[in-house]
Amino acid sequence: MHTTAASRQIKALRGEALELSKRAKIASKSALVFPEARKVARMLQGEADSVLAQARSLKASARLEDLHLWKMEKEKTSKKGTRKYHYWMVSWREGSKVRNVHLGSCKKLDHQAALQKARKLKAEALGLRADTD
Repeated sequence: MHTTAASRQIKALRGEALELSKRAKIASKSALVFPEARKVARMLQGEADSVLAQARSLKASARLEDLHLWKMEKEKTSKKGTRKYHYWMVSWREGSKVRNVHLGSCKKLDHQAALQKARKLKAEALGLRADTD
């Protein structure tokens, strides 16, 4: 997966969960000496589990953000001469294959509209969202 905002957030959350888990382990080891440390250990492990669950919930949005939007230029030759046409294309990975999808003419779609359409198509293709407006 490429680096996206959601994937950076997932990485940070996983690091935080790992740190909390380490602290919980230390607290549980010190529970032999301090009985109240067992409560602290359970609380820290619960926080670590909730942070990890939050990171897992962001996985779908990170996967949806990971696409490549680009302009394709086609050159067509006719009796009148050569003309260049520009189209929006998007690429993403489905398993081990790359899927390329034609979105439409650059004259009809701006970058933001093409990106929105691409995310909607990818969500439908990968089954990430049931509700696609």
